[in-house]
Amino acid sequence: MSHLVVDRADAVLTIRIDREEALGALSRAMVAELGERLRAVRADDTVRAVVLTGTGRGFVAGADIGEYDGASTAEFDAYQRLSRSVFGELAALPQPTVAAVNGYAFGGGFELALCCDFIVASERARFALPEVKLGLIPGGGGTQRLARALGTRLAKELVLTGRTLYPDEADRRGLLTRLVPPDELAGAAAEFAAQLAAGAPLAVREAKRVIDEGVRQELDAALSAEQAALARLFASADGREGIAAFRAKRAPTFTGR
Repeated sequence: MSHLVVDRADAVLTIRIDREEALGALSRAMVAELGERLRAVRADDTVRAVVLTGTGRGFVAGADIGEYDGASTAEFDAYQRLSRSVFGELAALPQPTVAAVNGYAFGGGFELALCCDFIVASERARFALPEVKLGLIPGGGGTQRLARALGTRLAKELVLTGRTLYPDEADRRGLLTRLVPPDELAGAAAEFAAQLAAGAPLAVREAKRVIDEGVRQELDAALSAEQAALARLFASADGREGIAAFRAKRAPTFTGR
């Protein structure tokens, strides 16, 4: 039985984790299926933005801990390697991604949200990396992506204590793109994703790539990469169309070429 529901509205694809009785906890099969979905998204140029969300009170309340019980070290390691690979695929999607966090985003759920470019959260959202309470640490990138998002001091506090980060603090700390009432979450995430999808697709993808790669480079190398990307876009059909439309005072028609 699949626990992933995929919906499409124009150029925006929504992946909803539908395992309400377990607050969206991720089984190994769900992680593998998510990877398949993400690979299909990467290959589909007609998808220009992606929304990832949950169902009911849970976005994703971490891994399915029941699968840990009795697992061998090799089985546990295989699950963690699979999760790291799939979470990396989410982070590396060329399309912009929006986590619409409706409820509990614990453990792997928080890590999934951190893999997205933007987080739109309900006032009922809750974030935590509580693995230390199981004698473990995050294994889906939580220690590293959280430190990059919020700084090492706050990341250490959250990881070493496992405490819950409430949405008002997450917003104040700059983690969230939008914080909205629960009944406005779906609409707010869809509206924001539609704004992302409306941009020139080549430019949006290049901008995301240059930013993501640039923060890992020396400034001069990152600036050179930015200039090279700009030159490619200027030579593209979309670049020519955007300039022509601006001069003609009309709306551009971008084709992704």
